Order: sequence, then C-alpha cells, then structure tokens
Amino acid sequence: MAQRKTPPTPDEPLRERAKALGLWGLVDHFDEYAGADWLEGLLQLEEAERQRRSLERRIKNARIGRFKPLADFDWSWPRKVDRELIEDLFTLGFIEQGRHAVLVGANGVGKTTLAQNLAHQAVLRGHTARFTTASEMLNDLATQDGPAALARRLRRYCRPSLLVIDEVGYLSYDSRHADLLFEVVSRRHEDRSIVVTTNRVFREWKEVFPNATCVVALVDRLVHRAEIISIDADSYRLKEAKAREAGRVKKKRGTPATRRRTPNPNKGG
Repeated sequence: MAQRKTPPTPDEPLRERAKALGLWGLVDHFDEYAGADWLEGLLQLEEAERQRRSLERRIKNARIGRFKPLADFDWSWPRKVDRELIEDLFTLGFIEQGRHAVLVGANGVGKTTLAQNLAHQAVLRGHTARFTTASEMLNDLATQDGPAALARRLRRYCRPSLLVIDEVGYLSYDSRHADLLFEVVSRRHEDRSIVVTTNRVFREWKEVFPNATCVVALVDRLVHRAEIISIDADSYRLKEAKAREAGRVKKKRGTPATRRRTPNPNKGG
C-alpha cells in the first residue's frame, strides 16, 4: 500500500525561504517560531537587504562608469540607425540566448552610451556584466605572468553573463593581443553574450591587428551569433560642443556692454 505524502503546512514556504537565505539557526528551530507574526516580515527584510547588496556588488563589478541615460539619446540625430533592433536588445533576450551584438559607427555617434546602458540594464535585471575598453582588457591579459595567472584573469572576462568590449579599432594591436581577444571570444561565443563597439567595419580589422593570423577566425566567431547594428551619424560630441559654443555666443550678445561713465565736473565725489 502506497504511503500517503504529508501535505505541506502553511508555514512550509517560509521554511524554504529561510533555507534559501541560509538562516540555519532559524531552520533548525523553525517549529518554535512558525506562526509568529514577525516571521514573514523578517524574511522579507533579509531578502530585500541581500538583493540590495547583490545589486551594489554587481554594479561595482560591472565597472560601467558614468554614462548618459538612454532617455537622453537623440534618435533623430543619426541618418541611419535601426532603433527597433536596438530596443529589442534592451529586452535582454539576447543575453538569455547567449547571442552577441556589434555596434558599428564613427567616433562620437553614441555607441558607447548604448553599450553602457545595455550593461546597466543587464545588471538591474539580475545578470552579471563587465564593461571594458579593448585596450584595457587586452593589455591587462597581456601583462599576466605565466599560464596560471592568465587563466585566472581570463575568468574575469569570461565569467559574466554580458561582456562589453568598447572601442575596438581605435588602436592597433600586435598578434599577441589578437590571440587574446580570439581566446575571449572563443570561450564566450556559444553561451555568454558579448557586445562590441567599433569604428571599423570588419574588412578593416586586419588593420587593427596587422600581423595576426587569427583575424578571419575571430570575426567569424564573433558574427556567427551576432546582430550587426550600423549607426550613421555625425559626432554627437561635436554637435554638443557646437551647441555649447552657440549658447555662449548668444548669452554674450544678450548681455549689455558695460558703459564707461564720464565724470561730471560739476558733481563732487
């Protein structure tokens, strides 16, 4: 005769939450406190505090830096940009699928701003992320002393759910740096997402890594599971600089010049 399972008590979900929090003293003496008015409030407080600390830790580890919020992005400025595709990236489905994105465009068109916002949104939604420039990451890896140190440092860039590599193409690198980038992409390309920003189309990457033999394989692995998004625009930074200068000129013209007073000889003082 099959033994009947004991139905869970109303407090069993609270016991499971206490286990998930690792509150083993409470778990061991749970029957003594089951039904207490303060029990669920205590668990909610501990859960909220741990979520807050987890978010702070993930934001710190992401190293995103200061950035302009997506709400301030001027979508009317680019001559060409697939806004729908970019907004789809912000649903973060590509992270859950382990896919990639490459933002291609000239200097100052907003690639870094979009990438920083993606990393920040990923962290807010519970993912881990790491934001780095290409030069920072490759120089960091290249200076590791020995295979063991390099393996440890590679984990820094291969472990997060999302890795953002900014500014590929702004500097040129030797074959050692190219091999290291290939290693990072190879370790991540099947199941962990990468976002790359670059001012060079892929056919120009041989100029970025002029002596490397892995460039074709590197690009092939990167684009295999990637959305390629081109942004055609003049520089936002140049636009903003011109706007600031125009504002200063306008303000200067609107301020009446200080007139020099001619002393009145008939007036004392």
